[in-house]
Amino acid sequence: MCHFPGVKVLVLGPGGREHAIIRALLADPEVEQVHCAPGNAGIAQLVPVHAVDADDPAAATALARELAVDLVVVGPEAPLVAGVADALREAGFLVFGPSRAAARLEGSKAFAKEVMASAGVPTAMARVATTEEEAADALDTFGAPYVVKDDGLAAGKGVVVTADRAEALEHAAACFAAGGSVVIEEFLDGPEVSLFVLTDGSRVIPLSPAQDFKRIHDDDEGPNTGGMGAYTPLPWLPQGFVEEVVERVARPTVDEMRRRGTPFVGVLYCGLAVTTRGLRVIEFNARFGDPETQAVLARLTTPLGRLLHAAAAGRLDEAERLRWRPETAVAVVVAAQDYPDSPRKGDPIGGLEDAEALEGVHVVHAGTAVAPEGEHAGRIVSAGGRVLAVVALGADLDDARERAYRGVALVALEGSQHRTDIALKAARGLVTVPGAGMSEQGTVTTPPEIPGWRHIYSGKVRELYVPDESRLRATGVAIYDDAEYRAGSVLVLATDRISAFDEILPTEIPDKGKILTQLSLWWFEQLAAVPNHVLSTDVHESVRGRAVVCKNLSMFPVECIARGYLTGSGLKDYRETGEVCGIELPPGLVDGSRLAEPIFTPTGKAEVGEHDLPITFQEMADGVGHAVADRLRELTLEIYTAAERIARERGIIVADTKVEFGLDSYRGAITLGDEVLTPDSSRFWDAETYEPGKAQPSFDKQYVRDWLRSDESGWNGAGPVPPLPEQVVERTRARYVEAFERLTGRTFDPDGSFFEVAGPLEY
Repeated sequence: MCHFPGVKVLVLGPGGREHAIIRALLADPEVEQVHCAPGNAGIAQLVPVHAVDADDPAAATALARELAVDLVVVGPEAPLVAGVADALREAGFLVFGPSRAAARLEGSKAFAKEVMASAGVPTAMARVATTEEEAADALDTFGAPYVVKDDGLAAGKGVVVTADRAEALEHAAACFAAGGSVVIEEFLDGPEVSLFVLTDGSRVIPLSPAQDFKRIHDDDEGPNTGGMGAYTPLPWLPQGFVEEVVERVARPTVDEMRRRGTPFVGVLYCGLAVTTRGLRVIEFNARFGDPETQAVLARLTTPLGRLLHAAAAGRLDEAERLRWRPETAVAVVVAAQDYPDSPRKGDPIGGLEDAEALEGVHVVHAGTAVAPEGEHAGRIVSAGGRVLAVVALGADLDDARERAYRGVALVALEGSQHRTDIALKAARGLVTVPGAGMSEQGTVTTPPEIPGWRHIYSGKVRELYVPDESRLRATGVAIYDDAEYRAGSVLVLATDRISAFDEILPTEIPDKGKILTQLSLWWFEQLAAVPNHVLSTDVHESVRGRAVVCKNLSMFPVECIARGYLTGSGLKDYRETGEVCGIELPPGLVDGSRLAEPIFTPTGKAEVGEHDLPITFQEMADGVGHAVADRLRELTLEIYTAAERIARERGIIVADTKVEFGLDSYRGAITLGDEVLTPDSSRFWDAETYEPGKAQPSFDKQYVRDWLRSDESGWNGAGPVPPLPEQVVERTRARYVEAFERLTGRTFDPDGSFFEVAGPLEY
């Protein structure tokens, strides 16, 4: 930090974040004095507080001069956006906190999206709307769940995530009425992570990742808040996650801000989602998060003052290595009655000393004050929505949770509320991370290493990878200059695994991955009128023929099925109800009957390991939005009609097929993804032997299903699936090869030429 003792620090802000920062600063032996403005009742017990408006650049600068401080730490977002850091720097003070221009990363979500696009940072697809018409169009483009964000500052409460289109539009209208705009985004699946990254404008140092809880009630119910609790570290995070955030998010963003002439100095709060498509940025904040800071700093043993001073002075390269307590930290927020709508204030708070007396527990004040007069004069009273946080260190999550909630139970505040499930899922091992080397069935897999690509997800029969640019450049594999392409691409590897009855079988089918990949590429050529996700087949030799570089789509949570013939589950439904997925069919149809017109019968994607369930078109529209549902149906039937004609010319009937669609993150277009018209996704029949009224032989894994149902397999649907006999494997492979050769007119050679796409297409 400095080469002399006796450093004076001024912390600006009134809340729990500032209380936690001050606690950590006081533990630094080189920090002699700490002052705070305006502070709160808890902060006032530790350091001098000053009744100065922290959002006023002139007032904050005058106070810094009066106190002759060596470093100013700006806590909340409002003073940063107001330019307080600029005024202090102009007056010659070292400041930990970004300039007004750099703080736009938080002050404007639209600006943050622009920066991320320029830097190639992976994030949710989004559109900015300034009118209700623009908002309605964006909502229909992305579909449900709808995500609507106030473009400006809203203390963490300007975001609405809902399946109700009317509610989403109402929130947008309220933002417009207040003179603002909104950012409407695609919904991101997967758990969220908060990562604070210290930066001096050039270098970056990440802290320990944390997870917070935004909703007011348990199970993430109720409206958004500023945060109801947090914990750290995150035992479920994949190895290398922090390094990935630094390389793909933090460093590119800091570099881009410096390139623009607005270097970002302070802490870059990266709000992240770990999705099935990999890492995505939800939002940036320009300051420490609250309540994550309370948990993160409780574990930090490296002197905080030295770190913040080094960042403010542009010397983060001189900072010492971070050290952490081995314990887990859990912070539980106690909020006032009626928070977040109209929190009640002025109620006395008791039990604080009792809570602080617990081993490993301390209380961080947020919305507290000392009553100046009246019946509670001299007592600590509530003065905000989130009143305080009880922070506990424990040997593990269970221990830290137990201590924190014991402390919460001792706090006496009339009408107070708190969540009871902070860190509960993590403690029980119930946080699901897409990928992380696990299959959809929870079986550990060993995906192959591909030079230039990093594995992120294992599915039943596919592996997903994202670019690792540093490794790509070393391998000589083509890298495209477009940052949007790099951020939005994924390598899809088709394995030779085979699944049946929602189980991954222990026996592979040789060359299955190549057959299905090559057949899909052939179909994509035949269906060129429909936008698809293929970018390039330029991949490493080790996976050539069974790997494709694709657009990293945001997939819709439905499987789109077109049926031209009555069979399978559709036949069962028809026999019971006379309908298929709510579509009434004429009487007298039999197994294999050709329908007068193809029908669209979607299914909803079930939880991992469960069966996808048929849904009606209306149920689908309720989930993704009517405009999106109409377009998905139109495209699915268009694909089926074209494919059925093409296949029939080659002596094959396409009885039905399943396709999947997603949104192209950079074009906003509904795009065909996944595999298409393979024996795994379609029911192919031989036209010569087709005869309605009986089961038709199909070009798929029927041999596998038949054997598993037979007495020979000894499998009753429960327990481990037995290995397949060699004869079943050979027949299944031969059936796949026959389908490929009859449709494409080419002889399948596993070591021969393949369909090639140069890529990147249309980018």
